Amino acid sequence: MNVESSPHPEEPDVHLAVTLRGERLDFAACLTSALFFVEEQRRCHYFDRIDVVLGDTTGLRRLPNERLYEGP
Repeated sequence: MNVESSPHPEEPDVHLAVTLRGERLDFAACLTSALFFVEEQRRCHYFDRIDVVLGDTTGLRRLPNERLYEGP
């Protein structure tokens, strides 16, 4: 269960599968934060790979500092 609250509870959460140095990390994020997170990755290339997975996010931690990706 997601303990932390979404910055946009009116939006669906998505599953972010982030790969960093061969390690996969799975997070839940609201759709807006997920899209801005992916856009930043396109510009800066911090991670090896990011996949946005639709579906159940039960049990996933929220994206760290998710509120930083609320938009411009």
